[in-house]
Amino acid sequence: MKRIFAIALAMITMTACTNRTNPFLTEWDTPFGIPPFEQIREADFIPALQAGIEQHNAEIQAIIDNPETPDFDNVIAAYDLSGELLSNVAGVLFNMAETDNTPTLEKVVEEATALVSQHSNDLTFNKELFAKVEAVQAKKDELGLTREQEMVLDKIYRSFAEGGIALDEAGQARMKEINTELSVLSNRFGNYLLKENNAFKAEFGVAISEYPDAMAVEEDRARREAMFRAYSNRGNNGNENDTKDIIFNILKLKEEKAQLLGYPTPAAHILSNKMAKTPEAVDAFLANIFKYAVARAKEEVKDMQQVMDADIQAGKVEKGATIQPWDWFYYAEKVRKAKYALDEELTKPYFKMENVREGVFNTASKLYGLTFEKIENAPKYHPDVEAFKVTDADGSLIGVLTTDYFPRESKRGGAWMNNIRDEYVTADGQMVRPIIVNVGNFNKPTADTPSLLSLDNVETMFHEFGHALHGLLTQCHYRTVSGTSVARDFVELPSQINENWAFQKEVLAGYAKHYETGEVIPDELVEKIIAAGNFNQGFMTTELCAASILDMKWHELPSVEGVDIAAFEKKVCQEMGLIDEIIPRYRTTYFNHIFNSGYSAGYYSYLWAEVLDKDAFELFMQKGIFDPATATSFRKNILEKGGSEEPMTLYKNFRGAEPDPDALLRARGLK
Repeated sequence: MKRIFAIALAMITMTACTNRTNPFLTEWDTPFGIPPFEQIREADFIPALQAGIEQHNAEIQAIIDNPETPDFDNVIAAYDLSGELLSNVAGVLFNMAETDNTPTLEKVVEEATALVSQHSNDLTFNKELFAKVEAVQAKKDELGLTREQEMVLDKIYRSFAEGGIALDEAGQARMKEINTELSVLSNRFGNYLLKENNAFKAEFGVAISEYPDAMAVEEDRARREAMFRAYSNRGNNGNENDTKDIIFNILKLKEEKAQLLGYPTPAAHILSNKMAKTPEAVDAFLANIFKYAVARAKEEVKDMQQVMDADIQAGKVEKGATIQPWDWFYYAEKVRKAKYALDEELTKPYFKMENVREGVFNTASKLYGLTFEKIENAPKYHPDVEAFKVTDADGSLIGVLTTDYFPRESKRGGAWMNNIRDEYVTADGQMVRPIIVNVGNFNKPTADTPSLLSLDNVETMFHEFGHALHGLLTQCHYRTVSGTSVARDFVELPSQINENWAFQKEVLAGYAKHYETGEVIPDELVEKIIAAGNFNQGFMTTELCAASILDMKWHELPSVEGVDIAAFEKKVCQEMGLIDEIIPRYRTTYFNHIFNSGYSAGYYSYLWAEVLDKDAFELFMQKGIFDPATATSFRKNILEKGGSEEPMTLYKNFRGAEPDPDALLRARGLK
């Protein structure tokens, strides 16, 4: 009690000294507890983080000092509920770092990353706290726990065991250093890549997210080559944003960490608690898919070469030219137009961003009974952001969804979902509903034209909203297993299955309307979209599979000492059988997923989860894409459960059997 009083006094003093209340240290009088973004200043973050850490330390000490016999409630549940202030501050800070970064905020994040990492280390190696956890773990079979409580206990216990609590004093000290250094380096990698992406846009006038579309229509072959080389060499230019040294240091630290914990490689360490379990299982999985994908890609090259040959005959391309990586998007689009008479410039007017988002919402309404209501005057961290109240069929609050869909120099490339606030149940039984962010980098509206999405953009919006549904619909008691807190190779199931509704005829009829005339997309155009659904899948699957293999090979190395990045990458591509016309979706020096976004030895997860999602959607196709019983089962067994049960158990509870491994190949038209 004295410690908590001291913290409160420190907070008051902080307020008095600055003559202003730090927004993080007050109750938020905002709709549904949305952070008061407009009131938050960059200078607020570090003091608030420090206060959050102090508060969390006091809560942990209270668990340790509790004289009662350790049990689930006074140790595990108390630990799960601790750190609310710290979580609130970190949730806002790291979301803004990805979506609205500034040079000064970048420095704040670097300092914050070190603070949070040090605090995490202090928890991980707190022997008194672990003794309490271990005492509960030792008698878990006697406690009458629910299955969710068992999963929470096991996850928390493993976090200590896998964190290195059993190491000697020197080992623990080194592990703390490694964890802090990894946090700082990963953040720095993201910052360097953001600068490289902005430099690319400055040179070519094309945002990274717009690169495939721009390459598909760029007729100047020399310009295409220049764009390709700049795009594929990001982080590898020998300038101040070169990422190679960061990558080496990250990999060395991961190798040392794995070996300290008794694993031969980072991949073996990372996969030990995933569905796949071992690097060998992932390697075999990827090799099988790659075999079919590259065979199809070779056929696609032949189709494109025929079109290029016609251009050579017409004098548009130099004699003897063959398809190169910078030609793929351009000639693939020509082949698509020839084979399916499908021109994306004709489809885009039917995919106005707001209409697509309405289609996403309506699909969720039909499947799960959800309602979406815009929150007027909601606090926002950027003018592009919009917020929506999400309610269930009975009118109860599901949560808050905010969307942030347009590119800017302060936002990193790509698309993702963030949790600003998790769902959980408080100690007095009150359910806290989540606040979720969906982020994209779609074409920004102009003075004359609204944001019009490509077919790939449409699929991306449905994908990220699938993650949002996972975070919104969760009905767990504990933050440790709430929402997307699941195994990495399971987390993409809700997102990827949601893509399947995007281009269903029934769904398109409800949202695909011409932005000028309001005309519903014609049946003829819908048929072309559906017919072309598996077009270019050789390329798409090959580049994705190649990146997954590259990720695994880096993390299967016991040591990167003396390894040349370019030479190693080339060797891996040759050994997997990657054709010269394709490069991995992400090359090493700009592979943000594995060096800054938690997908180390885990990029395969997209393909792994696609086996689940395609197998699951086959049931929807059999029963009806809006069949109430199937949708309810998916919601109850997958979306609401978070990590409260083993992933395969959850899947079998929904599907009635393990997934058919060929479901992915069938869906992509590869087998």
